Amino acid sequence: MVSIKIFVFNSFSVNGFVLYDETNECVVVDPGCHSDEEKQELSAFIAEKNLKPVAVINTHFHVDHILGNQFVCSRYDLKLTGHAKGRMFWNTAREFGSVFNLSIDEVVKPEILIENGDLIKFGHSELEVRYTPGHADGSICLVNHAQKFIIAGDVLFYGSIGRTDLPTGDFDILMESIKTKLFVLDDEYIVYPGHGPKTSIGFEKRNNPFIQ
Repeated sequence: MVSIKIFVFNSFSVNGFVLYDETNECVVVDPGCHSDEEKQELSAFIAEKNLKPVAVINTHFHVDHILGNQFVCSRYDLKLTGHAKGRMFWNTAREFGSVFNLSIDEVVKPEILIENGDLIKFGHSELEVRYTPGHADGSICLVNHAQKFIIAGDVLFYGSIGRTDLPTGDFDILMESIKTKLFVLDDEYIVYPGHGPKTSIGFEKRNNPFIQ
């Protein structure tokens, strides 16, 4: 059974995740840890639980979601996992970061490239990759069917959706992603977004004002 630890990091209040099961293998998703204190909080949890990180994954490559990539990859000797269509964002991460006073010592580029339908396995568990552009090229959601949950990045929020006014954003494409990749799942699937509280597919189908 997958346990989910949520960390809220940096000035953009990014939800980062450590997913782990009974084998103690874990994956780190969207490590937004920026300050030394945030990095210590993440690593202390991994040590306390005696976890073995086997993958670090970005749901997309906006700067607020990648700030801890170098720290996690270096500390746990991991190669970054992500979608190739996010290339523009990792190539311009320093410039975007400077606009928001977010410094990045080293921009880590993904060496493990994933596509829609791929499975990411750790311990006895797995996550299905669903490619969900519209907020940003290279955006993915990670779906666990056994426990019916989604790590949704900035695609779908509680009562809202990802911004589409940033580079490569497109409202119509985002709607298509949500309707064909997420809303085809059962109402019971829990959605863990990249910012803010969790929600469910059923709740968003019934209540999300952007999708009615």
